[in-house]
Amino acid sequence: MRVLVLGGGGREHALVWKLAAERDVGEVLCAPGNAGIARLARCLPLKLDVPADAVALARTEQVDLTVVGPELPLSRGVADAFAAEGLPLFGPTRAAAELESSKVFAKDFMARHRIPTALYRVCDSPDRARAALASGEFSFPVVLKADGLAAGKGVTIAAQPDEAEAAVQAMMIDRRFGEAGSRLVIEECLKGREASFFVLTDGRRAIPLGSAEDHKRALDGDLGPNTGGMGAYAPSALFDAALQARVMDEIVGPVIDGLAAEGREFRGFLYVGLMLTDAGPKVIEFNVRFGDPEAQVVLPMLVDDLLPLLVGAAAGRLDGLTGRLGTESRVGVVLASGGYPGPYRTGLPISGLDAAERVADVLVFHSGTARQGADIVTAGGRVLTVVAAGDGYRDAIDLAYAAAALISFDGVHMRKDIGAKALR
Repeated sequence: MRVLVLGGGGREHALVWKLAAERDVGEVLCAPGNAGIARLARCLPLKLDVPADAVALARTEQVDLTVVGPELPLSRGVADAFAAEGLPLFGPTRAAAELESSKVFAKDFMARHRIPTALYRVCDSPDRARAALASGEFSFPVVLKADGLAAGKGVTIAAQPDEAEAAVQAMMIDRRFGEAGSRLVIEECLKGREASFFVLTDGRRAIPLGSAEDHKRALDGDLGPNTGGMGAYAPSALFDAALQARVMDEIVGPVIDGLAAEGREFRGFLYVGLMLTDAGPKVIEFNVRFGDPEAQVVLPMLVDDLLPLLVGAAAGRLDGLTGRLGTESRVGVVLASGGYPGPYRTGLPISGLDAAERVADVLVFHSGTARQGADIVTAGGRVLTVVAAGDGYRDAIDLAYAAAALISFDGVHMRKDIGAKALR
């Protein structure tokens, strides 16, 4: 089969890496891809926010299956555009993708279907947001979320009223995230440990793909601003068979059944962001695609071929398929540009990639890279994810950092405590 992967980050590199090694895959294409993906797949230019362009590309290249990596094309209706043309695509429709593209929809959906989550209020003006904050219904710290997509940065945890006011100002008045901040969700700040859980679904059945823990803050000790993710490890040290069964029963099942009942049948990856509270697991957020950098640590653990799962889910037929995972631990460390998530420079030569890739049990996934003559250079805020496998978390952590130390570019920044939570 000829498979087209849409996207150009670390998640898409992991998808391409997995698919390119499978026996039933004849060729992998990626649009737009990056310098690392180009070593495994033919990369083609594409504007991800224009579904018609993706349809045209799939037709021109006679693609058998298109796999969508990031959330933007899903929120723009790329799955609907492909379905209208009778072209196979793995990923949910625009209506189903609202589970991620609208925090308001997601919270109201969970309320309708009794899915455990935090107490919340929806505010459509700054005055209503301020009134909700002053009502006494929420204690501090309190969470404020922009309704729409904001590249993983539209969430503020305000410890004090002045921080909450600043978040209202930034999102709803200054429109830091554009129309994404036209509505605001204010919710209680849940207490516990965070973990992520992943399933692949055909709209009726869900196959678990394991758990992970992401590290969102820019600095060690979970300090500094939120980022798209500075690293991850898998599986989550907090998950066991009993917890997985509970999440499948209390959250995943009701989500899939509820979406189908509302005419929004979901086919694709479902990412469940959880807070493990004293009262049980509660949903922080949903993503309608694999996480990044979680995909980089989870996909290498998948023992079974990925292609049959993608084809089966896209066709609504997952019966008889499995997603078996290996038992090793995986730790992924993100190498970011200096200044990220704020302003940063690009076009900086990267050295040491070959040396890191030669280390046994290490994979290097590219996120923000480009080729410039003979050099591979930085081209984004998150540049690389160095992933290591080990018999336990300690081994995987040590190996990931040893390999990451071989790579350098001007201003490179990485957290030094990825996976440390697992040891505790």
